[in-house]
Amino acid sequence: MTKNCLVLSVAILSQLLPLSSLSAQEWTPLFNGKNLSSWTQRGGKATYKVENGAIVGYSKMNTDNSFLCTKQDYSDFILEFEFLVDDALNSGVQLRSHSLKTYQNRRVHGYQFEIDPAPRAWTGGIYDEARRGWLYPMIKNSAAQKAFKNNEWNSARIEAVGNRLRTWVNGIACADIIDDADASGFIALQVHAIGNDASKEGKTVAWRNIRICTKDVARYVTPEVSEVPQVNAIDNSLSDREKADGWQLLWDGKTTDGWRGAKLDHFPENGWSIKDGELIVQKAGGGESTNGGDIVTTRKYRNFMLSVDFKITNGANSGIKYFVDPDLNKGAGSAIGCEYQILDDERHPDAKLGVKGNRKLGSLYDLIPAPEQKPFHIGVWNTAVVIVRGRHVEHWLNGVKLLEYNRDDQEWNALVAYSKYRDWPNFGNAADGHILLQDHGDEVHFKNIKIKDFSNRPERGQRRRIRSEAESADRR
Repeated sequence: MTKNCLVLSVAILSQLLPLSSLSAQEWTPLFNGKNLSSWTQRGGKATYKVENGAIVGYSKMNTDNSFLCTKQDYSDFILEFEFLVDDALNSGVQLRSHSLKTYQNRRVHGYQFEIDPAPRAWTGGIYDEARRGWLYPMIKNSAAQKAFKNNEWNSARIEAVGNRLRTWVNGIACADIIDDADASGFIALQVHAIGNDASKEGKTVAWRNIRICTKDVARYVTPEVSEVPQVNAIDNSLSDREKADGWQLLWDGKTTDGWRGAKLDHFPENGWSIKDGELIVQKAGGGESTNGGDIVTTRKYRNFMLSVDFKITNGANSGIKYFVDPDLNKGAGSAIGCEYQILDDERHPDAKLGVKGNRKLGSLYDLIPAPEQKPFHIGVWNTAVVIVRGRHVEHWLNGVKLLEYNRDDQEWNALVAYSKYRDWPNFGNAADGHILLQDHGDEVHFKNIKIKDFSNRPERGQRRRIRSEAESADRR
């Protein structure tokens, strides 16, 4: 291009675009390449040094996680850096993090960009350090798990804007979450604890070319990448993407709207409570529907994806039922419907009943057993997903499919005939029904109860999207 053409092109561009859009993105280095004067160490006693223009962290035995923290807090920003990690270490970069006297005696906590050279390949995921645990394990975006390169310098990009955090590794989009736990905080470089493992002593993780943009951040964010699954970690809410995809809240986190007792025309007056955005079954001796009783949705559902976060106490029993007809059982016990079993398999005696474990966690209760090995933990939040497409039904737990079956055919009817449901006419074959949360007299917590009704949604590409959403449903 000639000089005259270049001048003309710039002149034309300046008339088409606002002057401000021609200005270059402003970056501020967080590391001067010479010393650690703008950083302070918290937590453990790992060693940080400056070597060849990089910050290098050395692992140390018998000390806690170590963090080299910026002295300044940051709210909205774009952060870029390069990192190199030894295969034997796990590491990360803290975002909007804190060290408070009022929280576990100044323990560092907050969002963490994961650096993970292990075979599970979760680099680029988002972990909530010393608080909630995994918000975005990379099983949610398996396509990006090959972005990290072992034993090489890798590039990272993190965009923290408002309630949204997004990450990239080597230019490949990794994690995308919506969360409101922290609006600002420091940035920190982690050297993970290694316990007393002498083989990991002195291993290194290094960072270089660390820079941050804090001015006009919204202008420089990366365009939407809809193929990357998004996690909404704000309890009892819907993100813009969830709304666009047809998700609805079945419970608003505050009231009893949309629910009633299975055998009542109103919500139970006792046996259930609402506290801190959780719907809680109160402990009452372990009886089936003998305290507050089951609750059901006020409307029926036919084809849907149901997602429910649940947390159980030791020895607890409960369940999520669908295709429920509250009029079938007017007597004692629970309302009748297909049940996603919720149970402490180790401590509750019901796990030893039934046939081949078909009363254990995640099973289609008394009909089809879930696998013995399941991604589940007592006392923390787990996510149950039920998918119904006509006769076909699937049970998922924390992003893993447990079982699938077809109802309303010869095989199904034979299965029912050998179960406790054999005396209920046409069990499980209704075209639609209510959704139920069970009171079994044990303390169980529920939240983030959401449903996607796709009865009238276009068929094209729907099965692939449904599977993707089920795999990424785990919010832990």
